[in-house]
Amino acid sequence: MMQRPGRFRRPLGPPRVSARDQVLAAWRGVHLRPKEVARAKTGRPAAQLLPNVMKGLHLDRRRTDAEIGKVWNSLIDPTLTAHAQPTGIHNGTLFVSVDSSVWLDEIVRYRRRDILNRLQHSFGAEYVRRISFRLG
Repeated sequence: MMQRPGRFRRPLGPPRVSARDQVLAAWRGVHLRPKEVARAKTGRPAAQLLPNVMKGLHLDRRRTDAEIGKVWNSLIDPTLTAHAQPTGIHNGTLFVSVDSSVWLDEIVRYRRRDILNRLQHSFGAEYVRRISFRLG
């Protein structure tokens, strides 16, 4: 049975050394080419690394969390912001911590819809879909 001719495959082992490299290795007394090649392949440009690092830090989410705190303090009544502060957002639900059960009842009964409308107007309805008020 005859085998089909395959693609060219490099021979295993160290790469061939050019005449120039042989002369330099003999003159230096040390063959440095493999070390130079190994060293050159390890570096990667920062432009390749930076996007993955930025995604890992989740800076965009942290920035919007900080913006929610600023907008909360500017849009909402100061008497209400003294008793309720946003603690974070997850999957479209804004979590707000309220300091007393009296204020929690006031906000949930009378002001929830107004607060949600103001935040949706500022950030968009897809970013802030619900508000969860918690005592704490």
